[in-house]
Amino acid sequence: MELERLIKQFQDKNQDAFRQLYGMYSKSIHGVVYNIVKDTAIADELMQDVFIKAWHKSDSYSSKKGRFFTWILNIARNAAIDKTRSKAFKQSRQNLNADYFVDIIAGHDNLDDSTDAIGIKTFVTHLGEKCKAVIELLYFKGFTQKEASEELQMPIGTVKTRNRNCIQQLRDMVL
Repeated sequence: MELERLIKQFQDKNQDAFRQLYGMYSKSIHGVVYNIVKDTAIADELMQDVFIKAWHKSDSYSSKKGRFFTWILNIARNAAIDKTRSKAFKQSRQNLNADYFVDIIAGHDNLDDSTDAIGIKTFVTHLGEKCKAVIELLYFKGFTQKEASEELQMPIGTVKTRNRNCIQQLRDMVL
């Protein structure tokens, strides 16, 4: 009930509510964004942009459609994916040194502490291997369904169905 009041205040442009929600969710949002862009400075910038966008579009949030965290997480995920698809981002990645790629290869567990601030890792680890692969690619690495289809070497329809089923499994566990 406290969270609902805080969100209502946020929607009414209360700066204290903004600060409190930022404190509650910034670490999680930063972790998800970082797992997509793999750059701390860009993740910092995007996280700020996400909260500002949420502030300006707060009237579009409805608790009937889902949780506030899910709403802001989707804003963050979309912003990070948009950033990775931008021409400037792609050009900045053309001349990366080998250390960058070693970090990617070594980072098999993308559900690190900063991403897991809401406890999602516990639930994802209870999913089957096929679900884990789809969820990681789509939600933690920022792949599109088409890219996940290519990466997993399966038809896009299978990826879509598996994604829907796996998300339902997560909902059943969480709720």
